[in-house]
Amino acid sequence: MKKVKLAIVGCGFISDVHEKAFKDLKDKIEVVGCCDIIIERAQKMAEMLGVSRAVEDYRDLFDVADAFLLALPHDLHHPIGMDCMNHGKHVLMEKPLALSEQECMDLIRCAEKNNVKLMVAYIMRYHPMVEKLKEIIDAKTYGELFHMSIWTEQYTYYEDEWTTSAARLGGGQFFSHGCHYVDLLLWYMGEPLKGAHMGTNLCTPWMEMEGTSNAIFEFEGGRTAYHFGTWGAKGTRHSYAIHAFFADGMVECCLNEGKMYLHKTENLTKYFEKSDQEILIFECAPTSHLPVYELGHFADCILEDKQPLTSGQTTLQGHRVIWRMYEAEKKDVVADLRGLGLDDPWDVPGLGRLPEKK
Repeated sequence: MKKVKLAIVGCGFISDVHEKAFKDLKDKIEVVGCCDIIIERAQKMAEMLGVSRAVEDYRDLFDVADAFLLALPHDLHHPIGMDCMNHGKHVLMEKPLALSEQECMDLIRCAEKNNVKLMVAYIMRYHPMVEKLKEIIDAKTYGELFHMSIWTEQYTYYEDEWTTSAARLGGGQFFSHGCHYVDLLLWYMGEPLKGAHMGTNLCTPWMEMEGTSNAIFEFEGGRTAYHFGTWGAKGTRHSYAIHAFFADGMVECCLNEGKMYLHKTENLTKYFEKSDQEILIFECAPTSHLPVYELGHFADCILEDKQPLTSGQTTLQGHRVIWRMYEAEKKDVVADLRGLGLDDPWDVPGLGRLPEKK
């Protein structure tokens, strides 16, 4: 069976996470080289994976690899991604895609021009529970969906200077991490209409922009959503969780535990006598298995010539949502998010800015 010959560029924390998946995907992916500007990190990763080539310059792997996993500081995504694709290499880009609308559009067009795959590593899209919730929503298993809340609560402090820099990160917690969940909300809820964001770096002083993010959204059909994310949590109740409220009950996704519950109230007429039910409706492996699903999808897209689920085009739409909400936050207004659905035309410059008022 043909395998994808993959090079890993950036052997820090994120690549460490992916490393756990490569053994399970050895029938689809062969890692042929590791690269890091700190050669010891590349050598360590290469040794763990049984790879003979460890280099400081990613270009030294062009002769052996047909695909690159780029786990780099965000400001390097555009130049290195462009170089790889212009050499005919497929790219799995750690989120975000790039730091500006123009950079994102450059990458998308470069992939199209060179007939290579460009996939963004929105790992949560490949969580079996996330996929199951999409099925429940689309089938209206518990009636109409009217609200969704997503929590991501963790303590995140890195010593690498670039992770705190707004210029190199592309923003704060909302852009760097919340982009995962904006993508999910667009996938689940459909066309966005309005949104508002408030962020703070209180208790995350290492961040130039927000380390804690609160975002509310209105979608078509009267549906609403909320996302809360923080890198300052020294204790947590939700950790990583999704609550989806339907006409006939609430579905709770405990993502770290791999368990999904349906919550229903039997007696809706007498509040103090009601009987609440908690029913386990789905179980899957915990989040440590996510790289297997994500990397497997990337390999399948290359081997079977398929469009990635988390493509550059759909990723750009989610980034535009965040950029408009950042701009609206500065102006102390509500952001107009119309035209930024996943199925809306993406190839229009300027959509990342708030529309001019008529």
